[in-house]
Amino acid sequence: MPFDGIVTRAVTEELRTKLERGKINKIYQPSETEIVMTVRSQSVNHSLLFSVHPTYARFHITNDSYTNPKEPPMFCMVLRKHLTGSVIEQIEQKGMERIVTFTIRTRNEIGDISYKQLIIELMGKHSNFILVDQEKRHIIDSLKHVSLSQNRHRMILPGQQYQLPPDQHKLSILDTDSDSIVKKLDFNAGKMDKQLLGLLEGFSLFVTKKMIERVHLGTNQDFENMLSLVQKQLQENDYQPAIYQEPKEDFHVLSFPEEKADTVFEEVNTMLDAFYSGKAERDRVKQQAKDLYRFIKNEQDKNVRKLKKHRQTVEKSERADHYQKMGELLTAHMHLVKPNQKEISVVDYYDPDQKEITIPLNPNKSPSGNAQNYFKTYQKLKNSRKMMETEIKRTNEEIVYFDQLLQQLDVASTDDIEEIREELREEGYLRKQRASKKTKKPQKPKPETYQSSDGTTILVGKNNKQNEYATMRLAHRDDIWLHTKDIPGSHVIIRDREPSEKTLEEAAVLAAYYSKSQQSSSVPVDYTLIRHVKKPNGSKPGYVTYDNQKTLFVTPKKEMVDQLKVK
Repeated sequence: MPFDGIVTRAVTEELRTKLERGKINKIYQPSETEIVMTVRSQSVNHSLLFSVHPTYARFHITNDSYTNPKEPPMFCMVLRKHLTGSVIEQIEQKGMERIVTFTIRTRNEIGDISYKQLIIELMGKHSNFILVDQEKRHIIDSLKHVSLSQNRHRMILPGQQYQLPPDQHKLSILDTDSDSIVKKLDFNAGKMDKQLLGLLEGFSLFVTKKMIERVHLGTNQDFENMLSLVQKQLQENDYQPAIYQEPKEDFHVLSFPEEKADTVFEEVNTMLDAFYSGKAERDRVKQQAKDLYRFIKNEQDKNVRKLKKHRQTVEKSERADHYQKMGELLTAHMHLVKPNQKEISVVDYYDPDQKEITIPLNPNKSPSGNAQNYFKTYQKLKNSRKMMETEIKRTNEEIVYFDQLLQQLDVASTDDIEEIREELREEGYLRKQRASKKTKKPQKPKPETYQSSDGTTILVGKNNKQNEYATMRLAHRDDIWLHTKDIPGSHVIIRDREPSEKTLEEAAVLAAYYSKSQQSSSVPVDYTLIRHVKKPNGSKPGYVTYDNQKTLFVTPKKEMVDQLKVK
């Protein structure tokens, strides 16, 4: 994912035409690493995303919607205080570096015009988003605070003077002729792609490799021509944004004739939004659910170990009759036992052939005590078997329950995670939160809404709270209910008692997609009327029984799921 200086330049140029003179109306901070601004420009509202995520650091216009926290973080409140209602005067990149400055005209507390600068620095795990007073050059605040103990070159803290990152002393292809660049290359040393990477400002290894592939073992003149071509594209802002799937999913804004682009876009922002859409969201959800995933996985592993021990106990209990027989034989031959004897061989009158059997003895116990010990073991194993059968059933239910929760985490959004967390509190697995003074009315679960090709509404529960609410509260008794057969997954409701075959198939695809078999083909999906779906008393959340079902076999298709979702 080479969000390098070249991509930065392409995005900056597009944003200049779209957002300069635009007004910042709203500011949100969906996560620790993201800021979203609504900018009104040319009579259109644009959502401008800034991310300093260590893997997905970027900035571009997005069409994705983000879930915002109930209470805005401190940095978001600072941005709102200084920038709400302000105007973006200028957007410019520092040379070919991944550093872009948004100069913003605003008004101070007494109404005088003042200028602030928003500086986005895209540098992997060191990426940052900084608000600076343009006149005084001091930092008002930043998304990440960096002290001298973390970076000996500069501090990024409120009140400190803003300093640019240390200069790497590379050449800018924009104002350096290709001949001068070629003269600095050592053709005998090899690794030309890495040499270009070390020479040129803002270039990524992805681009330099493609440039070297283009000339292969060419002459100096071939290298000059290649560099001149790239230079011309950059100077004229001649970009061809595209996503490539082979050898792995990647993107860039320069054209590479050797590579076949899978999807070509008219705008760089559109391409970036398409490429990152879902990736960053899944990563954000994964981070937020990290502790929850670990807890559920530990609980599941604990139950798997418990089940193994229970089964071992059951296997041992199957020998209960053997201990009873040993006790009875010992009682019958007690007169033959001598003091301190460790074992005795007696005739097994239970055996048709009347063979002898050896009975181990505890030399520290009397013959009667040894017999009683065998009878106690027999009784203990007999009782444990009944108890273990109950425990095995309960443990299996726990394993299925936690398996279902793990599947739900795989497709969860931020809100879904909180509902799963709340469910675990209600079930007693997690400690309940202390009630706050402001008691808010609990919100009803909101199952995902989809619409089939013929306009029929389809509901999908993505966690147990949504499943139960959709099945037991929202659905009518004559609606169609779907679920993957013997596979953890979502409850899916078709709000129609006689749906078309196409709608039934699409709903089955949704059930298969939101299940543990999302990556499989020919997934069995049961469907029946809601009236045939029952929730047993005392059962786990989301657990139901059903009958009178029929089964469809479908293959999950993400494209179909995206197409059916109600925006």
